[in-house]
Amino acid sequence: MDNHKIKVGVSNKEGQLGFLFARGGLREGSGRKSIGVTKKVSLTVTEEIWDKIENQCKDNKQSRSEVIRSILESYYGN
Repeated sequence: MDNHKIKVGVSNKEGQLGFLFARGGLREGSGRKSIGVTKKVSLTVTEEIWDKIENQCKDNKQSRSEVIRSILESYYGN
């Protein structure tokens, strides 16, 4: 029988937890690479705009964040 043990460890990055398997550990530079700064915002737009965003998400198999990021980058020229 496989015995998978999981531990929770603290990364070198402030405030981040990581899940570790029985072997190995958190390594500096491992994991998904950052694309920028994360800030939580609340956004109010019309139902029509939300529908367009949701449709773009489905059509392009993207998250809401990816779609909104793409819109902002297009507008600001990145």
